[in-house]
This record gives sequence, structure tokens and C-alpha cells, in this order.
Amino acid sequence: MFRLFQRPIPLALLLAFLTAIPVLNSLFLVFQIPTGDYPKASAHLGAAPISWFVHVLAGFAFGITGPVQFVRALRHRFGRLHRVSGRIFVVSGVIIGLSGLSILAQVTPVRTIMVDIARGVFGVVLLIALAMAMMAVRKRDFVRHRAWAIRAYAVGMGLGTVALVFIPLYIITGKPPFGLLSDILFVVTWVLTIVLGEVVARHVSRSRPQVLPVSA
Repeated sequence: MFRLFQRPIPLALLLAFLTAIPVLNSLFLVFQIPTGDYPKASAHLGAAPISWFVHVLAGFAFGITGPVQFVRALRHRFGRLHRVSGRIFVVSGVIIGLSGLSILAQVTPVRTIMVDIARGVFGVVLLIALAMAMMAVRKRDFVRHRAWAIRAYAVGMGLGTVALVFIPLYIITGKPPFGLLSDILFVVTWVLTIVLGEVVARHVSRSRPQVLPVSA
């Protein structure tokens, strides 16, 4: 299984597949939020339009740059591009975490408190993971840096796997999953995504050190 994560193209394609739904949704919302023409299911988020818009814009950037960051050829052959993409990844991740917490503070919950608690905890964990990734790269500990970047991506894009679970349920039942059981499934799916990211990060941490080119 883990040999897949040592091959850059399959890994990037897998990550792109897992996060395609939230990335595309964010792209649509970037144009819908300013006009107010967003889905009724998201109408409650209109109470915090600026935080919501910034959140989805950063989510799009985070989702696009994430898979690219784990392509080995980009890191070794195009070090400068990797660093630029990495800065976008980190900045957008920080914005996701902060704007998500801002939305929680402004918007009246429509789900059980469990979901809001999970969102708040995951937002803080995302910020911590990004901070640890930056601390590692400043020490030129690139294996540890990559492991924390994987953790950050798993947390930040956990909604991708949630969507992969909820969309089939929507197709089967004909209506969006809602209620206590769906909220439990929502949180459990996100947690499992984070657990998978942790397993991969630990595997990466046991690999041999990687040396990246020094900035010019």
C-alpha cells in the first residue's frame, strides 16, 4: 500500500481525486457568494459573507497546491516553484483555519454541536500542523516537514472524503443526509481521513532524509 505514496504521480492523482469535490465546490462558491446565488443549504453561511468567501477562496488554493507539493519531481527539479507553491499552501491553510473559526463565531449552527466542535478542533489542529511544518523546514528537516504537510492537508481537506460518503447517500435517499446519525458519520469520516494522513505521515517520517536545494 505505502509504495503508492513513494510514487509522486499516483499520490498526486489520488489526492486530487479525494479532494476534487470540495475544490470544485469552492470554485463555484467563489463566484456565487458575491452575487448571493448560492445553494439554499448554505444560506446560513451568508451571515458571515466575508469570512465565507475568504474561506472558500483559500480552500480552492489549498486544494490545488496540496497534491502538487507532494510531487517529488517538482521538489527536486523545480525547487523555486515548489517553494512558491508551498508558501501559497501554507498561507491558504492558515486562512482556512482562521476563517473557519471566524465563521463558527458568527454563524448560527444548523447541525448538532458535535459538528461545530469538530470544525473548531480541526481548525486549530490545521494551524498547529502548518506551524510545525514551517518550523521543520526552517531547520532543514525535510522529512519531518513533509510529514506535517501531509497531516495539514489531511485535516484541511477532510471534507473531500466526507463528500465521497455523503454524495452516494444523497443519491440513494434523494435528500441530503441530515440529523444526528449523519453528523456522527460526518465527524467519523473526517477523523478517519486524519487518521489515514497520520499513518502516511508516520511512514514518511521513517523514510530516509531528503535534501532539497538551497534557495538562491
